[in-house]
Amino acid sequence: MGSFIKTYFDKLLDKILLRWLKRRAQGILLNEVKVWGDPGRVHIASTAIVHNALFNTVSGSIRVDEFAFFGHNVSVLTGTHDVAKKDLERQNSAPGEGRDVVIGRGAWIASNATILGPCTIGRNAVIGAGSVVTTDVPDNSFVAGVPAVLIKALSP
Repeated sequence: MGSFIKTYFDKLLDKILLRWLKRRAQGILLNEVKVWGDPGRVHIASTAIVHNALFNTVSGSIRVDEFAFFGHNVSVLTGTHDVAKKDLERQNSAPGEGRDVVIGRGAWIASNATILGPCTIGRNAVIGAGSVVTTDVPDNSFVAGVPAVLIKALSP
């Protein structure tokens, strides 16, 4: 009987420990910011909320201003390649600068959105989920779609 109880509690402890480890791993992954390029080119205000975002700084810097916030899986990309080139030459054709991205104060970038530099997302702008932003977004506006287009102006 003692062996049965020990085996039962060992299995129960293993199950509890495994559940805790999974939750811990999910928490870490959902808050992990990934940077492709120089991390010194990413500037995130202390009041901004950025979840598991990808920042590509190969071709410019990225600034996230105060009170801006992201949904999950947002990509902010400064990098690009020369489509006129081929093979290895295309792979190595990313410019080193000039494609900066600024996310303005209070902007909301919804889950799975992609921001392609160079561009500025205006103050209090909203980017719809899954949108691809390829141009500047005015202050107090809501854009969505692929590519993102103005859906409506928001009250200032």
